[in-house]
Amino acid sequence: MSTAAVLSIVIFLVLMFLKVPVFVSVMAGTCSYLAMTPTMNGIVVVQKVITGMSSLTLLAIPFFVFSGILMNQSGITRRIMNLCVALTGRMTGSLAQVNVLLSTLMGGLSGSNLADAAMEAKLLVPEMEERGYSKEFSSVVTAVSAMITPLIPPGIGMIVYGSLANASVGRLFAAGISVGLLLMVVMMVLNYIIAKKRGYTSLREEKVTAEELTKALREAILPLCLPLLIIGGIRVGVVTATEAGAVCVLFAVVLGLGYRELTLAKILDALAETIRSTASIMLIIGAVSSMAWVFVVEKVPQNLLNLMLEHIDNKYVFLLLVNLFLVVVGMFVEGNAAAVMLIPMLVPIARAYHIDLIHFGMIWVFNMSIGAITPPMGTLMYVTCGVTGCRIKSFIKEAVPYLIMLFAVLMLVTYVPAISLWLVNLMW
Repeated sequence: MSTAAVLSIVIFLVLMFLKVPVFVSVMAGTCSYLAMTPTMNGIVVVQKVITGMSSLTLLAIPFFVFSGILMNQSGITRRIMNLCVALTGRMTGSLAQVNVLLSTLMGGLSGSNLADAAMEAKLLVPEMEERGYSKEFSSVVTAVSAMITPLIPPGIGMIVYGSLANASVGRLFAAGISVGLLLMVVMMVLNYIIAKKRGYTSLREEKVTAEELTKALREAILPLCLPLLIIGGIRVGVVTATEAGAVCVLFAVVLGLGYRELTLAKILDALAETIRSTASIMLIIGAVSSMAWVFVVEKVPQNLLNLMLEHIDNKYVFLLLVNLFLVVVGMFVEGNAAAVMLIPMLVPIARAYHIDLIHFGMIWVFNMSIGAITPPMGTLMYVTCGVTGCRIKSFIKEAVPYLIMLFAVLMLVTYVPAISLWLVNLMW
């Protein structure tokens, strides 16, 4: 790379460390490159920003964000939590298990892990503390379980990856179900081990009655049908991924009105929050598209591909290096920003090693999800601790066994492609 490109990256990283907003940091790096390269036309940057935000697939993001917020405001979350309590109430550490199961089920209704983490931190952590769970443990379980949200469709990370990698969003959604369920099971096992060791008790001693379970299931059954509706609609060609987002919004509104808990004021609040969330995501995508253009001009993707192919002749070594690299990247760079910068570089290399792009997409999303709970840029960690009042130092110490668990599951997902692809192969 030229000196101008290296300096632009340094400027971007320094501003990121100073906690300057991501899109401002990226644009500063791109503009500094232009300033140091007089032969470049500045209008190209504007074109790249607009082009980066113009993908039709990205139109699904505001729809899924809006539907997820509506779900949280219309009583759907409470009904699903009641079902989770009925299913896991007798388990050791049952409130921690409720936390994980609720994240998994809510992942099928909301594309935002931050929204789910904030909601569960307000809803469950005070109850967990009241029943003897430590604040640190409760906060870690809430943050780590919210990692499941991007894996269960409709995850926004999968939509962004599909758009940039030219991969089927519907197949990514199907692959995410099995990966998300695997993480749920492994995390519940770890919760059980820790709860048993610390003496965290269950919510109830008696078995749930058939009547209680039937009532909880009846109230939650319609929202739980939503992921099947999304994937089924995409699979049979009734809707595209973007149109599925619009269907989700309609579904959430109808359910909320049917439950008589969704008011005009709540809908307007949800619209305002959706505009803020979508604007922040699209600003990042647009800004990083301009930085990605700098990499293309400097031939970074081509040089990286040639370097990989010359020195690594084994795709498994490549996948290990990618995981190590992405874990580090996830610690410092926001997921959507990293996606626009790195996916166009890494996907051609994955193709050259004959790695299935759907499988590679699950590796990408999982790595970025881990980055959301690791310092210094761990957004899930900061959101959860901000709500619960947990100290960051205590959170990190408590999170160690969960981070070990996450890396173990990441290795499984990486080296056993069938975990990601069995449902995809079954449906397509």
